[in-house]
Amino acid sequence: MSEESSKWFKVAIEASRRYGGKIMVLPKVPVRKLGDFSIWYTPGVAAVSKEINADADKSFEYTWRWNAIAILTDGSRVLGLGNVGPEAAMPVMEGKSLLFKYLGGVDAVPLPIRARTQDDIVSVAKAIEPAFGGINLEDIESPKCFYVLDKLREELKIAIWHDDQQGTAGAILAA
Repeated sequence: MSEESSKWFKVAIEASRRYGGKIMVLPKVPVRKLGDFSIWYTPGVAAVSKEINADADKSFEYTWRWNAIAILTDGSRVLGLGNVGPEAAMPVMEGKSLLFKYLGGVDAVPLPIRARTQDDIVSVAKAIEPAFGGINLEDIESPKCFYVLDKLREELKIAIWHDDQQGTAGAILAA
């Protein structure tokens, strides 16, 4: 490890400890008084839920779903680190979330999961589909990643991509 890398590693550890992560959730709506919760929560939220119940696609209009993605990983192939597992993959996924928000304005939620099989990953993705407009598969080992991507594209109605496949291809095309 170079002296320069060592310096950045030390700063990264200190900053991660100080901030306790890279991202947080903040409200978009104004809350000036307790009565505002009558709009954003109960009873007002029931009207929004009824609208979405009648037409699930309205969830993209009335909720954050239109601009929210999950960054889903099992931590089995973290770039430069290998199979480090979901907990050790979290800082990388937080960093990816930060990139999505800072550079693209997209709300991205890191979701490192403990999954034993490719079908476990598929099951989790299917279960979280109603909460997100897309799923970015990240740092999942090969050949598992190919199966997961293909299966989810067949079965889900939201955008699915695997960063190591489409991201690399996009960078090559851009160059």
